[in-house]
Amino acid sequence: MNTQQILVDIVILFAGIFIALVAVYYILKNDIQRFFSLKTIELNKESRAHILPLRLQAHERLIIFIDRINPANLLVRLHQQGIAIATLQAGILNEVRSEYQHNITQQLYVDSVTWNVVRKLKDDTIAMINNAVQGLPADANGIELSKAILQHMASIDENPYDLTIELIKKDIHQLF
Repeated sequence: MNTQQILVDIVILFAGIFIALVAVYYILKNDIQRFFSLKTIELNKESRAHILPLRLQAHERLIIFIDRINPANLLVRLHQQGIAIATLQAGILNEVRSEYQHNITQQLYVDSVTWNVVRKLKDDTIAMINNAVQGLPADANGIELSKAILQHMASIDENPYDLTIELIKKDIHQLF
């Protein structure tokens, strides 16, 4: 056997091995891709299983936040006999801001549209309180401020606090 024949045999052998490896690759390619996609789906399920309770808790906390900044509830909680209008206003504004700061991290777990609605509701609540104070005489008391706020709330066709809670409920239903 001459060296030329040995080289031809080696080239044929390597060509055969190469063709066999390419064939095996194409045969197993779909199985390998399916394996990795199943692993990805499995990891996504695990991460959702860990995040879902946090998202539900965030929605619950936002509903509590909205209930706590609802003027009807704020006034019941903060009103005291003979309270001055400035004291009541400061207490309400402090309460709204404090509640908001306490719940600000919940935006990580809720839809950005929902969070923007919650933030706007907080801002609108502050503006409503300030506008009610500006519409009253300087010597008004806390009872008059409470009446002005509640009258304003009664004049609104759809309660924005209830609408925001409904939006949060829709977000919760989308999780399932």
